[in-house]
Amino acid sequence: MNQYVTGGLIKKLREKNHFTQAELASKINVSDKTISKWETGKGFPDITLLEPLATALNLSVIELLSGKNITNHNRCANMAKIKLYVCPVCGNVIQTIGEAVISCCGIALPQLEAEPADEEHSIQVDKVEDEYYVQIRHEMTKVHYISFIAGVYTDGIKLVKLYPEGAAEARFKISGLRGIYYYCNRDGLFMDNIK
Repeated sequence: MNQYVTGGLIKKLREKNHFTQAELASKINVSDKTISKWETGKGFPDITLLEPLATALNLSVIELLSGKNITNHNRCANMAKIKLYVCPVCGNVIQTIGEAVISCCGIALPQLEAEPADEEHSIQVDKVEDEYYVQIRHEMTKVHYISFIAGVYTDGIKLVKLYPEGAAEARFKISGLRGIYYYCNRDGLFMDNIK
């Protein structure tokens, strides 16, 4: 099973919430001996107890499954702290502006780490009146392509979804643009700061 079922984690979360084993047990309708078995590694919570256990420990089920409590410290919604996630199953693109546990198609998604462009993923940005015309020099086949280009502004994001065998290009208004992100379905996320 996953990390969440370790006895040490359940004990740590119980103690963090200042519960005795009996108090936690009463919140999820099990015996205190059951809690003791979980904490000593002699048993595991049943899947039907995940939601009540997470609720009792003041976590979401996803946080419980991931083994960590996620707190968004970006309360002022600073767009410079944007985080992107892509589902490898359906291709959904999910954007947050702080810490989160994201899942799609039944799997937890890792936060993408942006890298600077390399030769295979080079970017060309041309100024055309009040817009930047962005082109990614990358093949766009059915199996290897740029999935999206996103412009990150001081107050939001504009995401342009791209498709295999199409052009890897997009236009973004210049005013407030801070960076360009683009995602290769094989090699991950790349970023270019706009100067």
